[in-house]
Amino acid sequence: MAVSAGQDGSSSRSCRHVLVVITGPTASGKTALAIEVAGRLGCDILSADSRQLFRDLPIGTAAPTEEERAAVPHHFIATLGLADYYSAARYEEDALGLLDELWSRPGAGPFEVVCGGSMMYLDALVRGIDDMPTITDATRSYVRSLHEQHGMEGLLAQLELLDPQYAGEVDRANTRRVMHALEICLQSGRPYSEFRTGGRKDRPFTVLKFALELPREELFARIGARVRAMVEAGLVEEARRAFGIAGEDANSLNTVGYRELHDYFSGEKSLEEVVEKIARNTRVYAKKQLTWLRRDPSVVWLEREGAADAIVEMALRAAHE
Repeated sequence: MAVSAGQDGSSSRSCRHVLVVITGPTASGKTALAIEVAGRLGCDILSADSRQLFRDLPIGTAAPTEEERAAVPHHFIATLGLADYYSAARYEEDALGLLDELWSRPGAGPFEVVCGGSMMYLDALVRGIDDMPTITDATRSYVRSLHEQHGMEGLLAQLELLDPQYAGEVDRANTRRVMHALEICLQSGRPYSEFRTGGRKDRPFTVLKFALELPREELFARIGARVRAMVEAGLVEEARRAFGIAGEDANSLNTVGYRELHDYFSGEKSLEEVVEKIARNTRVYAKKQLTWLRRDPSVVWLEREGAADAIVEMALRAAHE
């Protein structure tokens, strides 16, 4: 049964707006928990998953099913084409606009739920990110061609010339991050590092952030089971279709679960080898998510049992503070 902030007789208009963030590593059970919480709070769910935004990738991104989306309204699911460009800055703007719209509806309650594990998107919404120049298609095309012709070495060589400070600290295995920094340098004529103030923006709502706590062995077992289930559900066929639509270099497909299948399609590795690589890379990704979250003191870690009760209770309390 859904509850409302006005269950004690107060009007929802007098309540503080509360954004409930449900995050955690991949395969930890975020989606099911978010649906339960949103159903009980009587609100929608905003996805904070940078790949669930794209159409035609429901299997590999573990997107909410039609039944799950029918149970609770979801936003930022399957809204983009595979070749479309999107960013954390765009997500910040779009998500804030949507929240304002949802909370402005007649009879709207004080709650909304955000669910996802794309940490840059979550930070953009909750903390805000530094204002960056808009990247033109010409600049983006140049950086992409530089990467195609000269690889990561070419990108880093130019970044070292334009912004030696950031070149010295960037994760050199993260192609997208290096390309983004170089795009900013070229578009603005200034070092990317000059834009990175790290300041926190004010938000007109209270944020409650939760993550599910699982023993690492259980999490890794869930990841393995999920990867096998994805393959059985048609991941290989989905990836083959997606690469045919968007091409091998599409940013939407530069993610775990798709990029590994290149070796299978080219005949360099067997399906069994690729599936094991997907599971291994997913475990690595989950560990990176955990590292990011452990650095955030605002995250409340919960065990799955009783998590929904605890979240609803804290959300109701926060709405009346």
